[in-house]
Amino acid sequence: MRCHLVRSLSGAALLLISLALLSVRHHGVRDTTQYEGLSKRASASPAKAPPEHRREANSSRQGQKESQAPLNGSSGALRGLELEEIFIAVKTTKKFHQSRMELLLDTWISRAREQTYVFTDEEDEALQKRMGDHVVFTNCSAEHSHPALSCKMAAEFDAFLASGLSWFCHLDDDNYLNPHALLTLLSSYSPAWDVYIGKPSLNRPIQASETLPNNQTKSICFWFATGGAGFCISHKLATKMAPWASGHNFMSTSELIRLPDDCTVGYIVECKLGGHLLPNALFHSHLENLQLISRPQLREQVTLSYGVFENKLNVIELSGPFSQEEDPSRFRSLHCLLFPDTSWCPQPIFR
Repeated sequence: MRCHLVRSLSGAALLLISLALLSVRHHGVRDTTQYEGLSKRASASPAKAPPEHRREANSSRQGQKESQAPLNGSSGALRGLELEEIFIAVKTTKKFHQSRMELLLDTWISRAREQTYVFTDEEDEALQKRMGDHVVFTNCSAEHSHPALSCKMAAEFDAFLASGLSWFCHLDDDNYLNPHALLTLLSSYSPAWDVYIGKPSLNRPIQASETLPNNQTKSICFWFATGGAGFCISHKLATKMAPWASGHNFMSTSELIRLPDDCTVGYIVECKLGGHLLPNALFHSHLENLQLISRPQLREQVTLSYGVFENKLNVIELSGPFSQEEDPSRFRSLHCLLFPDTSWCPQPIFR
């Protein structure tokens, strides 16, 4: 049922339940019992209320744990937006559980543990021990193919809708997320607006061919936020996207343009709903030169990354407290800059 047809909270509840049951695996139907916990939490907490009402209720609370509080004086504190209103999804695969996920768990996820859910393709006792019911084993293919990526994105989307939270933010397993910067950014918007925010990897709209009935095609162009830098979508817009993005619908939609999952999100927002991407330079992927970000700017960035760019190691430029050999991604050094109270950070941190 489309968002504009929902007339009451009971109707919204039925929509969330039906969407949670639509989750589909890459081969066959995805086990929806993994989302029951999300649905139960949503129904048992104030998060079940509409986003606007939740924000008013949250602003009257005493505050959060110290590790998850907005920066002093930030718009997050002024607007009452809290981390618990944000659903953070991290997409990964079994082969990166140790090399990438351990790094994220030790760093930024430790500051946003209750808001973060990891979506992967195979079970892993070590990962489940650290994340508990916040790891979702999708049974999607481990391949880096369009269907496999779309399968995981569909799982993320369904879990978000089942949670009833205000914001959906997608990240890859090579992203560092600054929760404080994310709060500051999203506090400038309302989850009751149509918001799709992230960073395009191209300096122009992508050109594609859309499959039509009777083997016809038409040329289309649209902007999309690269998944490698992360992006966020408001509750209202996500609900409107559901007919094309929930369960097996996401994979079917992706097949229409034969492009990856992040492109499909942009296609749904811009071509199906007539919305627009809000480009934001605070999101970063390994596809850009990360060394151009100066140290004073690091605290303001929402996401950062690492990898190879133009055949060279591509990481932020940050001296200490760990050497390049100890911390090749620079994520541990960055984490100590942002959160010097972390137990494993050397003292003093930076001189």
